[in-house]
Amino acid sequence: MKDLFGKAILDYQTNNNPENLITETTISDADEMSVAYLFREYNEMPKLEKKALQLAKGKVLDVGCGAGSHSLYLQNKKNTEVTSIDISTNAISACKLRGLKNVAVENILNYSSENKFDTILLLMNGTGIFEKLNKISEYLKKLKSLLNNKGQILIDSSDIIYMFDQDDEGAYEIPANGYYGELQFDISYKGEKETSFDWLYLDYNTLQNAAHANGLQCELILEGEHYNYLAKLSL
Repeated sequence: MKDLFGKAILDYQTNNNPENLITETTISDADEMSVAYLFREYNEMPKLEKKALQLAKGKVLDVGCGAGSHSLYLQNKKNTEVTSIDISTNAISACKLRGLKNVAVENILNYSSENKFDTILLLMNGTGIFEKLNKISEYLKKLKSLLNNKGQILIDSSDIIYMFDQDDEGAYEIPANGYYGELQFDISYKGEKETSFDWLYLDYNTLQNAAHANGLQCELILEGEHYNYLAKLSL
């Protein structure tokens, strides 16, 4: 990986002529994404993210922290003990420059901690890092192993069924093979193209079934305006 997503974040943080990211998936055309959006303040965040931050308690692990905006709010405004991890070296460098105290370049599957957490956050389509439907159990088992007894996983995603055409009878014309939320994601930045990677959008029922299959309770906390939702998983 060229870490272009993280490079855009670090460029913005250091005022190094940041440009918009170009994103594209297997079911959507190229679109521009403003890097500035990743640096939003709490009052600029969608209601699902605000709700998750309101519910966050105790020791928090922010998985896929990106530019660190969620962690910064918890650390600076709620005086929360938060650990922030991301696979992007550049993004973590930017988080340190922004003042986050406890950050690390880590893949959640390889992450180990002496302490367990009361809240684990996975936001901005947190299910994306699961990659494929057949990998959900691997990720959920790992997350579960990091939870305290009364801990919670706050995770958001979207049911992207609406992006598919419907036939005359109203049935969605989804691919015959695989799950419709399994996408290939492409990112370009400053003329460079990142290696394509798998990204998973999950409808709530599928997440709920996967959670139950792995010994986790699943509760729908809030639904957004664009087929998105926030869920809480707990022991």
